[in-house]
Amino acid sequence: MSQELTNAMATMKEQEAISIAKDLIKKGEDPLEIFASCRAAMEIVGSRFEKNEYFLPELMMSGEILRQISELLKPLMKEGAETGGKAGRVIIATVQGDIHDIGKDIVVLMLDVNGFDVLDLGIDVPPAKIIEAIKDFKPQVVGLSGFLTVAFDSMKETVEQIKAAGLRDDVKIMIGGGQIDEEIKNYAGADAYGSDAMAAVNLSKNWIGG
Repeated sequence: MSQELTNAMATMKEQEAISIAKDLIKKGEDPLEIFASCRAAMEIVGSRFEKNEYFLPELMMSGEILRQISELLKPLMKEGAETGGKAGRVIIATVQGDIHDIGKDIVVLMLDVNGFDVLDLGIDVPPAKIIEAIKDFKPQVVGLSGFLTVAFDSMKETVEQIKAAGLRDDVKIMIGGGQIDEEIKNYAGADAYGSDAMAAVNLSKNWIGG
């Protein structure tokens, strides 16, 4: 990992962070390692947001830096991924009451480069919108993301409403975010939780048989 990249991103030094990322790519650094540095930065940003040291503008700026670096890395990651057509369909959403999209965006990118057809519903997504998307998109997997503790109840409510709509047996549900663990997975009624983006890819592959 590059501590230099992590620090630049965590302190909103946009041009410096992008320049460092480009240098790492030129040196042949593993794209996943570069992502690990980005993820570490996003965890710092998220923690500062929780403590009211950072606010929405910083959250949006860090997301923009991540998106720019993602665009640089995506072609390299697609080259290294084993894909033979679409591996399956996955819906991803940050649940109602939570506006964090950093972790979600990394998961979306990793699923995409690994050949999945991903529908990203965005942030602060109510259960009804997710249910509608399940009916229309017919995914095998639904991923619910959340960083704030308020997301735990939203995840539980979303799973319960999916069940009430008669769709629970049609999908596998994975959850993820900064403070998600086995206890929260059980509380929410999800099938599994992922500690990082590759865990989400591996769960989806195992469930879909990719």
